[in-house]
Amino acid sequence: MNYKRFPLGALWTNGYLFWDDETREAFFIDPGGKTEDVINFLSDNDLKLTMVLLTHGHIDHIAGIHEFVPFVNNNIYIGSKDAFMLRQPSANLQALLGVHCTGIQDFKEVHDGEIIDFPNYSIKVMETPGHTEGSVCYLITDKDGHNLLISGDTLFAQSVGRTDLDGGDDLKLEASLRKLAEFPDGLHVLPGHGPDTNIGSERELNPYWPR
Repeated sequence: MNYKRFPLGALWTNGYLFWDDETREAFFIDPGGKTEDVINFLSDNDLKLTMVLLTHGHIDHIAGIHEFVPFVNNNIYIGSKDAFMLRQPSANLQALLGVHCTGIQDFKEVHDGEIIDFPNYSIKVMETPGHTEGSVCYLITDKDGHNLLISGDTLFAQSVGRTDLDGGDDLKLEASLRKLAEFPDGLHVLPGHGPDTNIGSERELNPYWPR
């Protein structure tokens, strides 16, 4: 599975670029700031960006989205209950971070259990509310059966996303963690901030993990 992490924006949000060797097509998850490094990498490696996935609608995960629109058109995916944050910039916390981003109207809303097709990849949507009402995780599986989880701000290494902002809910986050707890220990997790982890480490060490 081919991917590269790009820390972007004021909060060094983890953005992830995935690509397929055969078609040279690529998709990006959570462009949280200026995307010049990503665009240069695409050009240097003869990759074509065709899709963007968002784990949720907070500005630190979408601030660079407009720079990708010319490449992907409306192939932008976000959880249905966070779609309003793309349409209404005042709702995505940009004032809190002092970042300006205009709204986007042309994109796709995704729902729990939906499968997003991509050459030689399968991407399953999991609704995991708690950090925001429309937070989602993406279970990505390649053609060889290898998989990993993009957890956004639902799950971090030994921590979780905050729930004290609009749309946050402690009980919903706990329920979302219970969904993730059904995965095997060896599942690799790429979070929205901080280092990589896996389900087994979180089961053992995360103080927020459901017991």
